[in-house]
Amino acid sequence: MAWWVATTVIGHHAPFFAPIAAVVSLGLSLGARLRRSFELVAGVTVGIGIGDLIISGIGSGPWQISLVVVLAMSVAVLLNSGPIFSMQAGNSAVLVATLIPPGGSGGPDRMIDALVGGLVGIAVVAIIPTHPVRRARKDAASILGTASEVLQLVADGLVANDPDPIVKALQKARATQGAIDGLRSNLLGGREISRISPLYWNSRPRLERLMATADPIDNAMRNIRVLARRSLTLVRDDEILDPRLVAQVERLSKAVEVLKEMILAEPGEQPDQAEAARVLRSVAKELKPAIVENAGLSSTVVFAQIRSLVVDLLQVAGMKRISSIATLPPTVPHPAYEPDH
Repeated sequence: MAWWVATTVIGHHAPFFAPIAAVVSLGLSLGARLRRSFELVAGVTVGIGIGDLIISGIGSGPWQISLVVVLAMSVAVLLNSGPIFSMQAGNSAVLVATLIPPGGSGGPDRMIDALVGGLVGIAVVAIIPTHPVRRARKDAASILGTASEVLQLVADGLVANDPDPIVKALQKARATQGAIDGLRSNLLGGREISRISPLYWNSRPRLERLMATADPIDNAMRNIRVLARRSLTLVRDDEILDPRLVAQVERLSKAVEVLKEMILAEPGEQPDQAEAARVLRSVAKELKPAIVENAGLSSTVVFAQIRSLVVDLLQVAGMKRISSIATLPPTVPHPAYEPDH
């Protein structure tokens, strides 16, 4: 497509850089394709310009190629560019100095070819895009599914006073960071697609709601890791634990499953945020300080982590942070946020 546009529409004889720029543009990660496409075009332009200027004056050879690459990449670095810019500047300078030395096609034509290729790549994303929400939705649901499993394993370990399920839970929780990073990347990619593709302009509201869950999901997994670590210490120290606290961990596990189903709602379906929030509010209501009265340090930490986790999960369900905090029973006479009775 890029070759056809450059030859038929623009009239260039051999637009070598057009298909190269298009392929590289399409190969970029979704999260920053527009910015990186511009970096690519700018890098190719710098590389071609410096290559044409230097090689036409001093000829082609090993030391000339080295000089051209150093100059092209140095200019890219001085412009405070990203890695795509620098790499393409160097690559393009090498191509100009070796495969296609100055003569048959002028530098400006090659710059235009690179621009055509980059724009064609962006156009393909706009016309034949992946769904901007689906991939990120599956990522978020997978993370929440793991969170539910981890909480259930922690509860099992606490009930049986057995560290093995909690060790397994901690391993699972620690392994989620890559999935969280992938979620953030796919959300950025989805936002980009929803901006440039008319087919998915109507997905923007749901995408924004999903983007609002990224930080709370990340925070929730961090709190779950701390909860699992402290639960492991609690079991190994054989500390006495109120059964009501274990029950809340199990209830949280089931509540996270409700959140997962909310996230997995297909386009056109209305995610049941109210049901998810209701289940979590019922858990929050039971998290009273009396559960850890005269308890040890580990029990108190577990209690605090559960409360923090509930706040994170309520935000995933669509509530504001202040409103989420207000669902918890107060632990001091004059709390910063008045409880929601």
